[in-house]
Amino acid sequence: MNILITGGTGLIGKHLTRLLLSKGHKVSLLSREKDNIPDVKVFLWDTEKGLMDDEALKDIDYIIHLAGAGIADKRWTDKRKQEIIDSRVKPIQLLDKHLKEQGHKLKAFISASGVGYYGGDTGETRLDENSPAGNDFLGTCVKIWEAETEKFAQAERTVSLRTGIVLSDKGGALPKLAQPIKLGIGSPLGSGKQWMSWIHVDDMCQLYLQAIEDDKMHGAYNAVAPTPARNEEITRLAADVLKRPLWAPNVPAFVMKLLFGELAVAVLGGNYVKNKRVSEELSFSYKFTTIKAALEDLLK
Repeated sequence: MNILITGGTGLIGKHLTRLLLSKGHKVSLLSREKDNIPDVKVFLWDTEKGLMDDEALKDIDYIIHLAGAGIADKRWTDKRKQEIIDSRVKPIQLLDKHLKEQGHKLKAFISASGVGYYGGDTGETRLDENSPAGNDFLGTCVKIWEAETEKFAQAERTVSLRTGIVLSDKGGALPKLAQPIKLGIGSPLGSGKQWMSWIHVDDMCQLYLQAIEDDKMHGAYNAVAPTPARNEEITRLAADVLKRPLWAPNVPAFVMKLLFGELAVAVLGGNYVKNKRVSEELSFSYKFTTIKAALEDLLK
């Protein structure tokens, strides 16, 4: 298949590109910069100006939309919040518009989403795909994102993968958690009791592959491992794997709020998210079902 990826130079995008190429698919990327990537065509676009190379869409069967400004990269000012939403929604609108102009329809449009759909902090509530969207910024952002995905007219079907915390040794949350542990100053954040719904990057990319190959997949799926874990448990298991002690007290919540403002909910809050549709509707086999197995694979 011919597959076009937005945000293909990010953490998931790089891993997914290698997987798709290994399966014999043709992969191209839309990027703001002309990168030189072996076996991959890179086309330029500028979503702010509404510009893209129309050659990028020629003969494309599937689009995987991973592009979006980092949720935790900067403090959440009103301007930054709008940037986060626009960086997810405007590319969808631009792609749909250009495909319509070319009279070209995809087999599927598959978009990243996030478990933030349910809100930044839902405590002990068990959540599945039928649970309502949160009414905070994260919930509102992801709800708008998914609504735009569902409106994508130039595809026979659309899929949103509500991604949990993606664990990888190449970037994302895990190296940030592991580094202070390696330095001997690691500790849980806040109460440490907040749930973290996680997924190993290998399983995340396999879900994207299944979304391409399984034409019955449609709508939103929680892209998380079967066993969420609390922040304290993950921190202590990571320390065990790294063979480092944990002696420092938990980082107080008020310190995180002073440092990050409203953004602190992204680390102090948590969600217990169940992979109901993946487990009940798909013949999908996880490679990593426990946080211990995932950490041993990535940190050893």
